[in-house]
Amino acid sequence: MSHKPRIAENPGVRLLDLKSSSKPFFIVASVEVGNTTTKCILTATNMDEGKTYLVTKTVKMTRDVRPPKEKETIFGRTLNGIELTRESVSELVKNTLIEAVKKANLDIKTDINFVVRSTGVVAGFDTPEEVGEFIKALADGCLLAGVPPKNMTPPMGIDNIPEKFRKHSKLDKVFFDGAVASVLPPTGATGVEIVANEMEGELATAGIKEGAKWVDVDFRNPCMSMDFGTTLDGRIISPDEPYAKTIGNFCGFAGAIPDAMIKGTGSVDKKVGTALDVFKDIHIDKLTLLLKGKNIHEYAKKALEYIKIEKVPENRNRYGSVPVNPTAAKEINVVLIGCDVGVNGSDFDKLSDIGAEIYDKFGLKVLFAVIDEVMAQVIYRLVNVAKEEGLVFPETTIGITGRAGISGDKAKLALKYLDKLGLHERIEENVVFVDDGLARGAAVMARCMNSLGTTFNPLGGHHGGRCILGNRIKLQNK
Repeated sequence: MSHKPRIAENPGVRLLDLKSSSKPFFIVASVEVGNTTTKCILTATNMDEGKTYLVTKTVKMTRDVRPPKEKETIFGRTLNGIELTRESVSELVKNTLIEAVKKANLDIKTDINFVVRSTGVVAGFDTPEEVGEFIKALADGCLLAGVPPKNMTPPMGIDNIPEKFRKHSKLDKVFFDGAVASVLPPTGATGVEIVANEMEGELATAGIKEGAKWVDVDFRNPCMSMDFGTTLDGRIISPDEPYAKTIGNFCGFAGAIPDAMIKGTGSVDKKVGTALDVFKDIHIDKLTLLLKGKNIHEYAKKALEYIKIEKVPENRNRYGSVPVNPTAAKEINVVLIGCDVGVNGSDFDKLSDIGAEIYDKFGLKVLFAVIDEVMAQVIYRLVNVAKEEGLVFPETTIGITGRAGISGDKAKLALKYLDKLGLHERIEENVVFVDDGLARGAAVMARCMNSLGTTFNPLGGHHGGRCILGNRIKLQNK
C-alpha cells in the first residue's frame, strides 16, 4: 500500500507586512547551537489567524566556531570533538543572530519581540546540569547582539507586553506556569533532569504541534515527537487534561548514523564531515531504487545490526553519548527510549566500513537510499518500543522533524513500516513530518511565555477537543 506523507514546510511571509501596525506579527528569533549546525531562524506569527510563517534563516556549521583562546575554559565539545568555550559560543551566537536579523531588514531592538535559545550539543557534557552553562553562553551571545534582556524572559504583567499584542494576550487571565502547548516537563521531587537534551525535546514537540496545523493533522495530546538532528530527542505525551504529562523521552544518536556511513566514503572529512556536506547534490531516481532494491535492503539490514534501540538500562549514565539519569526517570514514571550504535558510538567504525563498501560498489545514490531505509526502520523501532512499553494510545499522533528523519525518501518509507504496527486505520492521517521543528517550537514557547493564545485555533489541549483556557483558569485559581 502506498502512503503519501504529510510534510509541513514553512511558507515565507512578505517582509513588507512585518512592520505593519494593522497586522500584529509576533516576531521570534530562535537561536540554536547544534552538533552540526548553528541556526538563527526568524518566525512571525500573525496573531489574528494564529499561523506562524518563516521570515528568514541563517545556518552556519558549528565546526567553524573559532578555537579556544588562551585562558578560556573549555566546557564542552560537539559530537565530533570541536572544543567550545563560553566566549566562543557567545560570539558564534551573536554573529549568527545579527546576520539573520540584517537579512530580514529588521531591527534587533525594536522589531524582534522575543528570543528563545537552545542547544543540541549535549554529547560532550558529563551531566545534564552542565547544559545550563551552555544556555548561559547562548544568553551572552544574544545580549552581545543587542537583544534587550526583557525579550528573553516572561513578562511580569500585561503592561509589559507591547500594546499591539495586548488584546491577544491572556496574561490577565492565566500566567505562564511552565507548560508549553499544554504539556508539563518531566521533573521529579529533586528537580533533577532525566535527560540532557530535555529542552530540545520540549521545543521540538511544540514546533511539531504548530507545523501540523499546515497539513491538517491534529497533533494535540496525546502525541509522540521525534527530532532527528545529529542526536535524537523528543517526547511521548499522555492524554491528561488540561495539562498532559511527559511520560517518555527519546535520546541517543540520530543524524550521527548517516554521518558515520558517509565518513567511510572519503568524500567528506573523516572527523567533522556530515551527510549534509554531500546530500544537496544527490537525487535518488526510481530506476536506482528498482535496480538496486535487493542490495539496498541487504546493506540496510547489515547496518541495523549495529544500531541498538531499547528502553535505556538503569545502570547507564550516558546513552548514545547523551547524559541520562534513568533512576530519576523511574522515580517519576518516565520511560527513556534510546538509540545507540554499540555502546556510546563504539560501533560507528562498523557503519563507516559499510558506507565505504556501498560507495565503492554502487556510489553515493545507493548509499543514500540505504541511509533512507535505515533511518525509516529506526523510526519504526523507536515507536515499536514505545508501544511495547504501553505509551501509545488510540489517539496518539506521531510527529517527526530533523534532517535525519524527513530528508530524501525517509518519510514515505517510515509510513510503510509504521503501518505494520496497526496503530491507526489510516496511518498517513496520524503522522506528520515537519521542517525546522525546533525553531517553530521556539515561536510557540515565546507565545506561551507571553500568554499569546488563539482560542479559535488552539495548539494545546486534547486531540479533537476544544481550547483549554477555561480549564487553565480554574486550575490556576485553586
